[in-house]
Amino acid sequence: MALVSNPARNVLALQGGGAHGAFTWGALDRLIEDGFTFAAVSGVSSGAMIAAMAVQGFVQNGPVGARKSMRDLWERVSAGDIFGPVNSSLDWMWGWDKTREFGNELAWQGMTNALRMFSPGQLNPFGQNPLEPLLYDLLDTEAVCHPTAPKLFVAATDVESGQAKIFSNAEISVPVLLASCCIPMMFPAVNIGGRHYWDGGYSCNPALTPILAPKPDVLVLIRAQPRTRKGVPNSTADIVHRLHEIAFQAPLDAELSDLPKSVRLHDISADAALASHPLTSKMNTERDFLKRLFEAGREAAAQPVVA
Repeated sequence: MALVSNPARNVLALQGGGAHGAFTWGALDRLIEDGFTFAAVSGVSSGAMIAAMAVQGFVQNGPVGARKSMRDLWERVSAGDIFGPVNSSLDWMWGWDKTREFGNELAWQGMTNALRMFSPGQLNPFGQNPLEPLLYDLLDTEAVCHPTAPKLFVAATDVESGQAKIFSNAEISVPVLLASCCIPMMFPAVNIGGRHYWDGGYSCNPALTPILAPKPDVLVLIRAQPRTRKGVPNSTADIVHRLHEIAFQAPLDAELSDLPKSVRLHDISADAALASHPLTSKMNTERDFLKRLFEAGREAAAQPVVA
């Protein structure tokens, strides 16, 4: 999909959303298959990992390489069901029900209670992040830093200042990607250069400022969480769930409100694909679930571009 006649004037923004990032993967896979290229990309959390894979893939083997690199990431995630061991070890107090894709009230209420009762050190005493070995195997920092690589921006949240820290190509590393997707209730803050970082979604989701200079013609935004939900939540679990979505959406809305009028926004919505799934499904890395989200992303990206 050639969004503009000059691909160098396309920029890309990828939201974070844990396993929901498979929707983002599907959408970007379809765009690249249709001929889309970009000069710069900004990503957070799972969106940051997808962005890094796409950038290094373009350097390694053009569009084919970008699609392969993204697929390699998600195949590794699904093959190991990387959060499966974490979930299984906490089944007794979280109440997971995988047969319903973590979608019942008991699962979310159990998780909420567990996070209130136990510290990250108790839930994850060794501070292990199952993404770490996977990323060390897959990330090609030389390709990411190559002169021909699209500009890459990854955001994490500085724990002490609360501000977004933006890392660019030469700074991208496994710790940076882990920082961008660090869920503070489950994993210890990531120390980079003496500063500690949490998930970038708390401060930006994703950051737009870095990819808007110089001013592009088209901004493609791929969301990885629903922006709207019908109805008013009543249970504590559903209220907390919705509050998280609103909080993670607010920084992006603020930046979009200041988007220059000359920049055409192509917004790929995740509402239809994700609004029926609860927050807990962000931890569902089972192959069938990820495949469904991937196909939903491809379908969403196939919709006509609206100027």
